[in-house]
Amino acid sequence: MQIRDAVVLVTGANGGIGTLFVEQLLRLDVAKIYACARSVSKLNHLVALDSNRITPVELDIVKPDSVTSAASQCSDITLLINNAGTSLNQGLIAAENLDAARQEMEINYFGMLSMCRAFTPILKQQGGGAIVNILSLLGKVNLPFSGSYSASKAAAISMTQGIRAELASQGTLVVAVMPGTVNTELAKDWPNPKVEPAEVVRATLQAVIDGEEDVYPGEQATQISSQLLTDPKGVEKYLAGFLPGMALAGTDA
Repeated sequence: MQIRDAVVLVTGANGGIGTLFVEQLLRLDVAKIYACARSVSKLNHLVALDSNRITPVELDIVKPDSVTSAASQCSDITLLINNAGTSLNQGLIAAENLDAARQEMEINYFGMLSMCRAFTPILKQQGGGAIVNILSLLGKVNLPFSGSYSASKAAAISMTQGIRAELASQGTLVVAVMPGTVNTELAKDWPNPKVEPAEVVRATLQAVIDGEEDVYPGEQATQISSQLLTDPKGVEKYLAGFLPGMALAGTDA
């Protein structure tokens, strides 16, 4: 898929990775960017970059009416980047209740699925286009320190594969992006090493251009994804050492 002259929607555009997506898309000469966040006031700094090509959109991906409204407003997109997500760093058994697990599943799985469903007809009208789902390597192996987040990303990876199969006939490229730990505020307490957000953005957009369906940005993701093929239990047992409640900041993994 060509990025140049594309019409792109980016969820979670006010976050670290989302902002970098918008900046890089501008450099790649896209025609238009719909920058989405739950509050449009958080998008002022992005609109200031290029008010002619950036349109702020109020969007809460867990609210059906908000998703429907966005699809109506952004009915010309050719590339959907599902970047919005959350991690509450809770264990599965250690958590006091299921509130964190439910919230992570609502945003990371159901919210992403709602966006894919709402924009599939639009992409079909535009000739197929592409969907990018920002996932996590932790969807393939659980990090107990953030166990319910890992579970939500596992659900999202499976969902991405299913959507890819359903949309193949309409020519829609579906890209699964599975970095390891990304150096953002969201993962400030997670183990090192961490991949820089700019590398995630670069690898993701290159995958769209190349038609690559699965991408593992950064050395950590590349190594662990390979190890999961040769020694999956070894990786699982290693990560099992990082338990809920541990102080992980500064820890080398």
